[in-house]
Amino acid sequence: MEVLGGLIVGLGFFVGFILLIMLLRSFRVLNEYERGVIFRLGKFNAVKGPGLIVLIPIFDKMIKIGLRTIALDVPSQDIITKDNVSVKVNAVVYFRVVDPNKAIIQVEDYMYATSLISQTTLRTVLGQSDMDDLLAHRELVNSKLKDLIDHETEPWGIKVMNVELKNVDLPNEMIRAMSRQAEAERDKRAKIINSEGEFMSAQKLAEAAKILGSTENALQLRYLQVMTEIAAEKNSTMIIPLPMEIMRYFSSMTTKIDKENKS
Repeated sequence: MEVLGGLIVGLGFFVGFILLIMLLRSFRVLNEYERGVIFRLGKFNAVKGPGLIVLIPIFDKMIKIGLRTIALDVPSQDIITKDNVSVKVNAVVYFRVVDPNKAIIQVEDYMYATSLISQTTLRTVLGQSDMDDLLAHRELVNSKLKDLIDHETEPWGIKVMNVELKNVDLPNEMIRAMSRQAEAERDKRAKIINSEGEFMSAQKLAEAAKILGSTENALQLRYLQVMTEIAAEKNSTMIIPLPMEIMRYFSSMTTKIDKENKS
């Protein structure tokens, strides 16, 4: 009888210890950024939290899920753009869980599923874009990626906050071609600017010639002004141009003398 009594007492202590552990495990504490999806006998019951959560032992099961924004690094993808340029592009997707119920029930692993959706969408969108759009209009590409990924993940209770392209790796041949193109573009702009300057200079010279030709003494005054500017430089040598009228006079006198000699 004493042995039987000892066994009963030992069994009672064991059962009490098990019940105590189960009672302690029925109390859970969730942080402000956490929620608990409760399943009772395998069926969805409620979403609870934050704070103290009381579970019914054996009957209730809780899956904890975070609501903070997650930065998902999309691996580098080999992409051929619309204009047949091969590039490698990686991106970052910022998203958060807004409906814990759907994030647990509707998809097996929302992190893995969101990563795959981001990769396939990245390849699809960039494959339909030109290289110039990818480099010069990155904000539009980011916005399009965000809308498409958010549309695909909405049934899972996921809200995509932002999508950013991190890096675009171009082939070395394409980098050299773009450098040559940029250099040619700068040369073209320089030649255009130089041509416009020459054209404007010619216009001003033509206007100045008209003004000088319309006044008899204007050319002589301009000639004296040039001589004054040359003399101000303290040059030891001064070149004085002769008016063309004087040259014509001497030429006509020479012709007249030759005719008289012949006669």
